[in-house]
This record gives sequence, C-alpha cells and structure tokens, in this order.
Amino acid sequence: MDRNPSPPPRSRDGDEEEEAAVGDCIGNTVYNKHWLIGVLTGLLQIVSPGNSKSSSDHEEQQMELDEEMENEICRVWDMSMDEDVALFLHKFNVPGIFTGILAKSKCPRLREICVGILGNMACFQEICVSISREKNLGQVLLYCLCDSDPPTLLETSRLLLTCLSQTEVAIVWVERIREHPAIYESICFIMSSSTNVDLLVKVGEVVDKLFDLDEKLMLEWIRNGAVQPLDQPQEDSEQQPVFQIVPCVLEAAKQVRSENPEGLDVYMHILQLLTTVDDGIQAIVWCPDTGKDTWNLLFDLVCHEFCQSDDPPIILQEQKTVLASVFSVLSAIYASQAEQEYLKIGKGLPLIDSLIRVLQNMKHCQKKPENSAESNTEETKKSDLTRDDFHLKILKDISCEFLSNIFQVLTKETVAQGLKEGQLSKQKCSCAFENLLPLYNPVVEDFLKILREVDKTLAGNLEESFPSLKVQT
Repeated sequence: MDRNPSPPPRSRDGDEEEEAAVGDCIGNTVYNKHWLIGVLTGLLQIVSPGNSKSSSDHEEQQMELDEEMENEICRVWDMSMDEDVALFLHKFNVPGIFTGILAKSKCPRLREICVGILGNMACFQEICVSISREKNLGQVLLYCLCDSDPPTLLETSRLLLTCLSQTEVAIVWVERIREHPAIYESICFIMSSSTNVDLLVKVGEVVDKLFDLDEKLMLEWIRNGAVQPLDQPQEDSEQQPVFQIVPCVLEAAKQVRSENPEGLDVYMHILQLLTTVDDGIQAIVWCPDTGKDTWNLLFDLVCHEFCQSDDPPIILQEQKTVLASVFSVLSAIYASQAEQEYLKIGKGLPLIDSLIRVLQNMKHCQKKPENSAESNTEETKKSDLTRDDFHLKILKDISCEFLSNIFQVLTKETVAQGLKEGQLSKQKCSCAFENLLPLYNPVVEDFLKILREVDKTLAGNLEESFPSLKVQT
C-alpha cells in the first residue's frame, strides 16, 4: 500500500449534530440559544413558582438568589454586551420578562442583574428606542431609581443615562421623570447621603444630562427645594422643603472630590448649569450658608488644588473643563453677592493669583507640537488640537471676565497688599494686561491709575510694555 487508507465515511448523524449545533448558536457567536432560553425560563420560575410553595417560602426565596442561577444569569449579563445576543434577547421579549421580574422580585441581586442586562441592551440604538417606548417598563425602571440597593441604583442610573443620550427618546424619559416627583427626592437623597463614589458619579451624570437637555425640568427641581420668595419672611413659610438641590450637589462634590476627578467635573458643571438661570443663582446665594459653602469649596479648589505653581503647565489640559465651570460659578456668585462678608476683596488676591496662573499656563498649552514623522496621524492631531483650543478658549474667556470683575473693585490698600505678597508682580500684571486688552481696556486703565499711586515705577514699566495705554492715559 503506497498511501494511507481513506477515512471512513462520515455518519449522517454526525453531520446533523454539527448542523444542529451551528444552528443553535446566536448569530455569529458561540452562545447557545437553548441554554439561554433555559436560564430565562428558570428566572420566571423563581419569580412565579408553583402553588406548592407557601407564601413565606416564596418570600424567602425571592430575597436570595441561588448561586448556580446567579452564575448563569451573570453569564447572560456578560453576553448581553454582544449585539447579536442583545438582539436575540430583545426578540425573545426579555424587556417584557424583566418588567415582571423587577415589579415582583424582592431580591436585590436579581434586580441589579436584570437592570444591568437591560443597560447593556440599551447600548444598541434600535433596542434603546424600543425599550424607551415601553411605558410599563419605563415606569418600573423609574421605581428602581428609588430603590435602596446601591448596585441596583448604579445600574438603573447607567441605563437611564444611556437612554438620555439617545436624541430620539431622550425627551420621553425627561417627561417621565417630570411626572414623578419622587425621582427628585431620591436623587437628592443619594447625592446628600451616599458614600458610594461610583453611584454618585453616575447619578451626577444623569442630573447633568437632564439639566442640559431640559431647562424647564431644571427650574422645577430648583424650585422644588427653593427657600421662600425674597418678599416672603421666613417665619411665614409653613414648611421648609426637605431637600434643596444646591446643598445636595455640594455634598456629592465633596464626597467625590478626592477619589474621582471626572466626577468632580460633572458636579461643577451642574453648578454651572444652575447659574445660567436667575432662579439657579438665587438658589445658591439666597441662603447665606449655602452661598458661603459653595464659595468656600470652589475657592479652595482653584486656590489650593487646581493648577498650582508647582504643577507642570500642561496640567491645564486635564483641568480646563472643571476650571471653566468653577470660575464661571465663582464669577456668578461674585457678581450677585460681592457685598457679603465672605466675598470681600481680601479673598480676591488669591483668586487673581490663580486666574493669572491659568492664563500663563494657557500660553504654553496652545503652542503647536512639532511636526511628526507619522503623517497618517496628522488629521487626528489636528482634530484634537481644535477641540483642545475650543475648551481652552472657553476657559480663557471666563477667566478674563472674572479677572476684570475683580480688578474693577481693587482698592489702593489691596493693590499694595498684592504687590507685597506677590500676586501683582510685574510679570503677572503683564500677563493680565496681555489677556485683558483690548476688550477690557477701561478696566486696565483704572487699575493703572491706582497702581501709579502705589508703585509709580511699576506702572511706568507696564505703560512702556503696552504703548496703547501710555497714549490713552
């Protein structure tokens, strides 16, 4: 024999088994349809067991999840990140099944996993739209936002944020939330009392998105926790609201401050959105304690944490959005309540120092990088630079406006103090002038008049560096 013998003919049964195995896969994945259907069927039996069990046994079973079942449904949770699996689950009416489970189950872990699976499914637009249009499911999910279980709250917030990010259905969720006042109380409670940083960040992102999407809702939430009107004495108020939005946001910001910079950025942006309406500014400054707490937190951030003198200038790229929010809120408070004790200009010198340092570092960040040999990345770099320049420009505009407002109320004594302590050196004054001119020319001129009385030599040097000022003054 000069060759190996031919293999035996393949059995028809083997072919059928292989074809059956392939046909049982979900889409192009290796996941098994029958196994998945079996897990879902098992879930339904947990929530709606046969009549053989007593009600007490049923209740006890609902509170805990069998380890084997938990492992299996967690596999489904992982699998649901795959689009083919998500579409299969949707076709199998998993959203409808989970509506019943979430409405009936008292098991926190089961509720968390079910919402988590829906959250993964909602990452795909077609499914997100379908889920959002299911009124019963929408109602149940909003009730989950009032849950006492932090993991369930986290997954519910993640799902809600995903839906709010879809323009086609965002307004549906905004309207639902507006119709449920309990959502406001639940979110405020979480922000004011939770120590779970991940949950606080995700809830903050939800609030930020809601306020950004709908100013009407933001105004309603501001007024839900508002103090009494300006013309109504406090003693005439029948009952003080339990929650006020600003103290709750501040408490959450303090909690995430050291552990999650991105989360702090989110809460600073919420405060900035509040200052875009008069009611929001009033919510911050009308109560002296709230205004003082807000000012002190933000003042501490910019004077002692962000963009410090020993930080590399490039750090500004990481902090540009949060700094823009913080300076914007401080400026709004300053403009509305500058006469209050905690906002007197003695606090202005450290702010001047911080604002000028930001402007100094900005010049370094706006320098274009040297040409790279990798030409295929040039378009990406150009896009990134454009985006960075846009955010830096916003920060520059806010910083210059705030700096000009502080300059307008500087006194001779304060300028002398600033020169002595180094906040108003020649280099720093030159940086301020470069950025304030020509838009804030009158402000700079008035500052120079005061400076001549304090340090005539420095004033003359600055005039030499900026001839337009010398001619006009």
